Amino acid sequence: MTPTAGLSFKPVHYEQAMACPAAGLWFEVHAENYMVEGGPRLAMLDALRQRFPLSFHGVGLSLAGIDEPDRDHLARFKRLIDRFEPFLVSEHLAWSRHDGTCFPDLLPFPRTNEALDVIVRNIDITQSALGRQILIENPSLYMKLEGHDWPESLFLAELVKRTGCGLLIDVNNVFVSATNLGFNPISYLDALPRGVIGEIHLAGHSADPLLGDALLIDSHDAPISEEVWQLYDWLLARCGADRPPTLIERDESIPAFNVLLAERDKAAAMMAGTREVCHA
Repeated sequence: MTPTAGLSFKPVHYEQAMACPAAGLWFEVHAENYMVEGGPRLAMLDALRQRFPLSFHGVGLSLAGIDEPDRDHLARFKRLIDRFEPFLVSEHLAWSRHDGTCFPDLLPFPRTNEALDVIVRNIDITQSALGRQILIENPSLYMKLEGHDWPESLFLAELVKRTGCGLLIDVNNVFVSATNLGFNPISYLDALPRGVIGEIHLAGHSADPLLGDALLIDSHDAPISEEVWQLYDWLLARCGADRPPTLIERDESIPAFNVLLAERDKAAAMMAGTREVCHA
């Protein structure tokens, strides 16, 4: 089965997921939740893998941190990959660990030439340890940092050029960052290199309780907004016939399985459509 549109797997939806007949359906899991020796988590993943393609999304490698990726973490990740053979593996362009301390967030950094060298090193270490290509996800940003040497799209392009990694483009992250920082999301997407997007994420966001729509939060707790659907439609058209697998993400306020499946079906229908793209 060729993966088209997929869903973040939630154990509460296990029975509905296993019974779902949707063509092209696949599931993504956060790898760190399954780095265990046994038990019901791995049993569910084993059963799910028999029916559907799987993707692993990492949140703990801290690729933008100054420290090299943790070797024990990479070894656990490799064992999980070898066991379940996911068709995609991805991580974030962010840092979350420093000097042995882990932070419960995906933190930003100035896109300097020095940072580029460090992240290239960390991606190379990761891909060598895992024995495969990984996809790098664009971040959600909430404030302007000083000292950038690179626009984000060109920074991502240079990472691809220097490491052979691919890109995971989270369209909601693009929209959230564009709103918060005041740039054009179409121009951002149009500056990305062609043919290197291996996966697309779609998710919902929320307005900051104090600042409202002036500050959007990548909360993954709401339906996908119409603006994000429109941006996704534009990106699909730019991708042409080679349209990457698309994931619907929801991590909070989890609705019934059929609610998420409806968003997934909408993405699948859009992937199957065709139209011309107009460049910004």
